[in-house]
Amino acid sequence: MWFRHRRTRSVAALAVAVLSVTSACSADRGEESLIHADSLVIAVKEDQPRLGDTSENGRLEGYDVDVARYIADYMGVEDVEFIGTTSARRDGLLARPESGGSPTPETEPTGTPERADMVVATYSITPERKTRVTFAGPYYVAKQDILVRADDDEVSEARDLEGSTICQGEGSYSTSRITAGLGIDVREESKIESYSRCIELLAEGEVDAVSTDNLILAGFMTEYPGEFRLVNNPFTDEKYGVGLPYGDVAACEVVNEAISTMYRDGTAEELFRKWFDGTGIEEFDENGEERTYNVPQFEGCE
Repeated sequence: MWFRHRRTRSVAALAVAVLSVTSACSADRGEESLIHADSLVIAVKEDQPRLGDTSENGRLEGYDVDVARYIADYMGVEDVEFIGTTSARRDGLLARPESGGSPTPETEPTGTPERADMVVATYSITPERKTRVTFAGPYYVAKQDILVRADDDEVSEARDLEGSTICQGEGSYSTSRITAGLGIDVREESKIESYSRCIELLAEGEVDAVSTDNLILAGFMTEYPGEFRLVNNPFTDEKYGVGLPYGDVAACEVVNEAISTMYRDGTAEELFRKWFDGTGIEEFDENGEERTYNVPQFEGCE
């Protein structure tokens, strides 16, 4: 594993217990675990309002950033460096030569070689990604929805997108969930570097809609007041995972404990309300019940 510094002692009593039970497979391969780190480099988005965005003072801030800070605090790590990432670069930032996972060519970092110890960047857990990345969590289950221009009153559900031009950020799978998942024929703009650029194209009338996680869309709505409409008819669950270097099961277990504690102590609800109250995200579930903030069902560390 790659750290700037390493610990000589365990994070906490919990980490010791987790390590003794779960890290045997890592130890057999001679690999280090993040639970020994004195410092962490954590990748977050830098262009998604309210999730991971660059503030006026140049600091990265948002829901994902705060979740990552909570996890680092739980692990006892005070020295945390945040770096920005795009969807396409997330896998590559976690790649380690000695690990079993390897990034596909399009996910390799470009320019200066960079590595991250952890990725908390609207990183949906998928079976394909799990062949390259070990995921903790999810820490939140978002839902895929649709954003259109405010004067577009023809789209009320995903099937109304038939024949439309949909913008997808590079490295994302959102459009495939419309085409392959729902069997809806759309024209796809898929080589767009980021969702922030997709939003610009939507505002300019170059595409008909942007479909991705509702938290991402709600954040952009706050940056363009009155210009867009969130359809608010979600059609998938998007499980936001904490990406870790492939095979670091010990760290995965500790991060899951951190996420569980975050929900139990009320921080999860506090952070969600801090960043998303008033953004258009429904406060009620599909049964009309008030939203609850329960620990999501974990995928399991692999």
